[in-house]
Amino acid sequence: MATVTESAHAALYARHQAVLPDWLATYYARPIELTHGEGRHVWDAEGNRYLDFFGGILTTMTAHALPQVTAAVAEQAGRILHTSTLYLSRQAVELAERIAQLSGIPDARVFFTSSGTEANDTALLLATTHRRSNQVLALRNSYHGRSFTSIGITGNSAWSPTSLSPLQTLYVHGGVRTRGPYAHLTDAEFTAACVADLEDLLGQANGTVAALIAEPVQGVGGFTSGPDGLLAAFKRVLDRHGILWITDEVQTGWGRTGDHFWGWQAHGEAGPPDILTFAKGIGNGMSMGGVVARAEVMNCLDANSISTFGGSPITTAGALANLAYLLDHDLQGNARRVGGLLKSRLDAVAARSGIVREVRGRGLMLGVELVEPGTDTPSPAAASLVLEAAREHSLLIGKGGRAGNALRIAPPLTLTVAEAEEGADALRAALEDAQAELEKSGTRKGETR
Repeated sequence: MATVTESAHAALYARHQAVLPDWLATYYARPIELTHGEGRHVWDAEGNRYLDFFGGILTTMTAHALPQVTAAVAEQAGRILHTSTLYLSRQAVELAERIAQLSGIPDARVFFTSSGTEANDTALLLATTHRRSNQVLALRNSYHGRSFTSIGITGNSAWSPTSLSPLQTLYVHGGVRTRGPYAHLTDAEFTAACVADLEDLLGQANGTVAALIAEPVQGVGGFTSGPDGLLAAFKRVLDRHGILWITDEVQTGWGRTGDHFWGWQAHGEAGPPDILTFAKGIGNGMSMGGVVARAEVMNCLDANSISTFGGSPITTAGALANLAYLLDHDLQGNARRVGGLLKSRLDAVAARSGIVREVRGRGLMLGVELVEPGTDTPSPAAASLVLEAAREHSLLIGKGGRAGNALRIAPPLTLTVAEAEEGADALRAALEDAQAELEKSGTRKGETR
């Protein structure tokens, strides 16, 4: 990697701090500006090249500067950029037809939004209107967006700046398999305990409950999940009460988990969800999200509603090209194959590390939980050190988890075997650097005492 002078980055960061909110988080002690990308690589303003294992928060789904997508966007930009939903859009109809068919939801209707947060807001509006109730079930450790409504159902306190909410949210177990009161149970026992918890919670609910919203794999929560089949077991309970199931596929959709096109399909024996939300990867970097729901649910609104930016000509043109590339090149299969290789490499690295508690996830959605050396205590300091060290080894990764101690690894789905090996080597080196720093710090503290 080229020598980093930091001058361009430091100057821009000073301007950033002067005009943008203090709570607008950036990565790294010395934040960087990414100026361009190609394939699975990006470059910063100092000319440094990185292997991208985070894809702009799981958003660059196929590749940076994918020719098919950039050509579709450029061609559409030369015709018309914007019309709104007050006018018919051929691209929006074609994309909705494809997504409705892929969703697995019968008699599906699709509404496009400009983000995953807005998609989840819309799903909650539909569910609460359809059920005439503002009571919502959510999983502990969950994250569904940064709007006032979606924060109200977020079960991760690190991302919830207010306790005020238009919803009454009831939180159930099941989002984290290897920590908490049920961690010692077998998968079958874990599922049974979570179902019993759900039944008990419903017995205490005051009247009608509108919906359960759940990420099949919790994204910001650190790529955690319950056992396969858990949400299906929940759905059998929900169906008895008429409660809707919303699956938040903002991060798990489009084949990223490898084994399934949607995360809900790991729980599919109880049938498809009532509502599905999506975003991020479908736009490959453009602002695109949406909701899929049964017609009965989608059509329950009786007030006027439009979307100024949802399903715009340029975002739907790009998304159509992106989805076609993903399907034509079996990127779900690539996520399964290359993701499996990457996970096995990370498992081997973890076995030799004193700060890795667990490698989890599936496909190209992998989490690495970090702890204090030789303990089971979550270590956000370790995650911060590895994040910085990975950058020094020309690798960009993400961070998450309730304690901020999990690494999030989610490269574009076109990742090659050679790039997976390269990334694993860089992460191994970063973990070794971080562990050495933590152990040195611990020694210094011991000497002080």
